[in-house]
Amino acid sequence: MDTVAAEGLPVLMVGSIETPTLAAAIEKIEWEHSPWLLLLACGDRIAPGTAAAYRAAMDDPAACIIYADDDLLRGRRRGAPYFKPDWNAELFAHWDYISGACAVRATRSDLEAVAALPDWSKALVERLVARGEPRHLREMLHHRRRRPPQRLPARPLVLHSELPPVTVIVPTRNQVGLLRTCLNGVAAAAYPDVDIIVVDNDSDDPDTLAYLGALDPARHRVLHHSGAFNYSAINNRAVSEAQGRLLCLLNNDVETTEPYWLATLATQALRLEVGAVGAQLLYPDGRIQHAGVVLGVGNAAGHAHRFLRPEEEGYFHRHSLPQFTMAVTAACLVVERDKFLAVGGLDERNFAVAFNDVDLCLRLNQRGWQSLYEPRAILIHHESVSRGLDEDPVGAARFAGELAALKRIWKTDEIVDPYHHPQLSRASEQFAVAL
Repeated sequence: MDTVAAEGLPVLMVGSIETPTLAAAIEKIEWEHSPWLLLLACGDRIAPGTAAAYRAAMDDPAACIIYADDDLLRGRRRGAPYFKPDWNAELFAHWDYISGACAVRATRSDLEAVAALPDWSKALVERLVARGEPRHLREMLHHRRRRPPQRLPARPLVLHSELPPVTVIVPTRNQVGLLRTCLNGVAAAAYPDVDIIVVDNDSDDPDTLAYLGALDPARHRVLHHSGAFNYSAINNRAVSEAQGRLLCLLNNDVETTEPYWLATLATQALRLEVGAVGAQLLYPDGRIQHAGVVLGVGNAAGHAHRFLRPEEEGYFHRHSLPQFTMAVTAACLVVERDKFLAVGGLDERNFAVAFNDVDLCLRLNQRGWQSLYEPRAILIHHESVSRGLDEDPVGAARFAGELAALKRIWKTDEIVDPYHHPQLSRASEQFAVAL
């Protein structure tokens, strides 16, 4: 505790002869001054200037938790720096990344309520989190001997007991093999009420046309959308005819792996505070293709943890944990239809092909409907196999225009994603520490 004393802070060592219990510590705290408490584990250290940094952040009278970044002490060396996200309630539900690296404004009754618990520090933080949103100091202030472990795998989601009708929208052009696999996966979903709209964008392959013509009209509707590929226009048109309370935007090159993916995404999308919900998408070789979207990567938006294998640790197992994100991919996205319509749907003019999902999510976020990444729904994405890549001059020019629009509208070349960090590289989708 020498670093604490060096900061000029009074110290109470719970478990010492002088202060054997938390109850004893409670009696020694000068409660009349409404003190903030810095909760540290034995052996942890704090950086010079920690007290001043916390004091400067205590000006908000509503704040009751302020937390900072931390790293691990390994002998005399420091390593494993964790540059944390701003407050992320969904992530915190699966990993306590705050306790042991925070200052709290607690009352005597708060401490008395947790005094008998074995991990009272964690219980105190959880109690205060329910009272107000924690504030994040983006500074490396804590050097720790250990961190609380993540809950892996994430505990099973309790599925909604009354899942409403969902309309699954699948744009397609030729590639009957991909489309058949995709629709078979939808048909196999353990979901009570699904209708499917397939939007055909000028397929001319005889096998594809025959397959579309043979689809059961009681379960599938086939819309014909002619002209240049405009993902936003295609989906908006289908939404105008959708009957479900929920929408599932689904690429025709997505393959399902288990039957509860749709119910999992739908359960999350029904939450009042949630907007778009995205799944964990894997490349056919098993590596991650999508685990949420991070703004600012490449000065645009990137897929978090791309190319990581799910069993790897990556950046503190973030890819394995449900969490709020700034955006998710529309390759597999579930959202309430009313919320989708409330923000005007997909932007057909600025984002015909690229970044339309990012733009949609950001507009939903603005309305208080936060995007959510849900790794308990896992699918395989044969990315861009159907449509191809934008390597021709026309496609490249279009992409450049959409990238420019993203920067102009959302300032992605300037802002820092609140669920990323200024100390993480904007050139990496794998949460690499910036050099």
